[in-house]
Amino acid sequence: MPNILSLKLLDSLQSHSRQPKLKQQYLANRPSSDGYNQQNAGFSLIELIVVLLLVGILAAIAAPGWAAFVNRQRINKVNDAVFAALQEAQREAKIKKLSYSVSFRKNSTTQEVAIYRTDIGISTWKPLGTDVGVSSDKFLLGTNLNSTTENTADSNVSYSLNASAKITFDYMGTLPNTSLGTSGLQIVVAVPSSANPTSPSSVKRCVIVNTLLGSMLTAKDNKCS
Repeated sequence: MPNILSLKLLDSLQSHSRQPKLKQQYLANRPSSDGYNQQNAGFSLIELIVVLLLVGILAAIAAPGWAAFVNRQRINKVNDAVFAALQEAQREAKIKKLSYSVSFRKNSTTQEVAIYRTDIGISTWKPLGTDVGVSSDKFLLGTNLNSTTENTADSNVSYSLNASAKITFDYMGTLPNTSLGTSGLQIVVAVPSSANPTSPSSVKRCVIVNTLLGSMLTAKDNKCS
């Protein structure tokens, strides 16, 4: 005859064996009181629309600032190319003890530069900006150089460049027969105006030859007259 201890042990084992089944039945039959189940996971259509609208608003706010940044980077690169061209002509003049010139012109829609021995003349024009990855339609080129008198500054910068504009360095790298005016000899690159692509905006960069010795500096915006 089984004793009382054996009966209690048997009952305990049976109770433990029933617990997992009871738990599974409870979980299966439990109502979804918090309103969440696997089928409701993810975003609703309204939530997605709201997110897309917010992204669009943020993009519209950021786009003008990004475009302005890109434009500034472009004309910075072109201005560096202008500076390098002038330096190259001045350096060649000093090394070879000959006069060297830099000319700029607008040829149809292409803005070009040439570096050459003054006594030989221009052999090759090169599109300005291509070496730094900027196409001519992304900037305007202007100068205050007088088109008929060498190394002479006019009072205003012209962006038409109907005739080529030239700066000449003598065999010492200085500027012979120079009239610098009040603002020096300026080569200006500008971002086209959004209202009129043939007119410059206020975003400008320039190289200024400001002494008879051929000293050069760079400036921007309202300092590029």
